[in-house]
Amino acid sequence: MYTVSFMYVWGLVMVSLCYTFYVGKLVGRGIMRQILIFPVLLIFLIVPLLVSSIHLICITSFFIAWLANFKIILFTLGRGPLYSLSLPVFLAVASLPIKIQLIPKPHESREGTLLNYAKKFATLVLIIKVIEYSSKLPDKAVFTLYLMIQNYFSLKVILSTVSVVVRATSNLELEPQLDEPHLATSLQNFWGRRWNLMVTGILRPTVYEPTMELLSGLGRNRSRYLAVFITFAVSGLMHVLIFFYIGRLRPDWKIMWFFLINGFCTSVEIAIKKNVKGRFPTTISRVLTMGFVVVTSWWLFFPEFKRCNLPQRVFQEYVSIGAFAARVKNTITASLLSAYHTM
Repeated sequence: MYTVSFMYVWGLVMVSLCYTFYVGKLVGRGIMRQILIFPVLLIFLIVPLLVSSIHLICITSFFIAWLANFKIILFTLGRGPLYSLSLPVFLAVASLPIKIQLIPKPHESREGTLLNYAKKFATLVLIIKVIEYSSKLPDKAVFTLYLMIQNYFSLKVILSTVSVVVRATSNLELEPQLDEPHLATSLQNFWGRRWNLMVTGILRPTVYEPTMELLSGLGRNRSRYLAVFITFAVSGLMHVLIFFYIGRLRPDWKIMWFFLINGFCTSVEIAIKKNVKGRFPTTISRVLTMGFVVVTSWWLFFPEFKRCNLPQRVFQEYVSIGAFAARVKNTITASLLSAYHTM
């Protein structure tokens, strides 16, 4: 059931992207191109509702409803990463968080790659074993375990696996997701250069830079502070939308407040750094930055995970995956034994 709905949704996505590509080829920049492509934006906002698996909802809502839609908006204006690409590359860049690799980067040795994946697989197996005893753990421990699983599985296993396939078959690579966020020395450094870099990379040309241009009459500094705040507000709205896809619940707007508070504080921080000389020691800056992010996350961001019942749903899905894998293993073993005895 999960596979059928996922294949149907992504088939619809591919058809829509082909349509978008040829509209871009046949219709010049302007209002007509925007009108013709607008239905695709609506389709991409709907497709996450057609998926039932929690992991596939997260992938489809993030990759398609958010990243792909923002890339297509830039494409209608003749800008962004989708402009002047061949159809296969267009489909890949539009539907996945990847970028064109103009200069080939040195690849990790095969031995190193296999060792890294062996470690990740072993960690995942260990986590799944712990899940089997989650009913005996305190609620806070279960919730913390869930956050670890989601971070590990989505940001490491899925993205790393896709990255290997993409790099092996093309001159493309996945955009980096994280850059050691625990080393951030300020909110600006954390949000702009270390955390969720895929989102940063798409918000900058679609929201931040146009807002800077629109508000340029206010002066560079004021327009910058407002552009940062508005960018956080747009990010907050998109997070609210993603959690609506996941939980199908009316928003309570706590996540929106999380991004508004972080956006306001980041803008204030930029203004202070601009006008006040001197800096905190690096260690203190890191502690203050991560402390602020962690406290506001537990206060306003993480409660949405519980409200959507995500820990239980994710654990159930992992248990189902484990049961399916066990059935497949048993079937293969039985077939091999049967073939052996008939020889």
